[in-house]
Amino acid sequence: MSEATLTSKGQITIPADIRKSMAINPKDRLTFTPMPDGTVVLRAKTKSIKDLKGMLKPPNEGYVAIADMQMGGD
Repeated sequence: MSEATLTSKGQITIPADIRKSMAINPKDRLTFTPMPDGTVVLRAKTKSIKDLKGMLKPPNEGYVAIADMQMGGD
């Protein structure tokens, strides 16, 4: 178990073993999520929105015209 101390300025140094296990690097963003039971979940925001590019493949069926999408219209 790792420990850290909060400074008078409200800063904390994340222990090296935790940084390594979470792949946290300088300038990475972190989120702290308080849970109802009092624990706090720490997440490293190491992914960029650009990493999502190409994850979804376009449908093979092609495009559908807006007129074909309208309900009740023949």
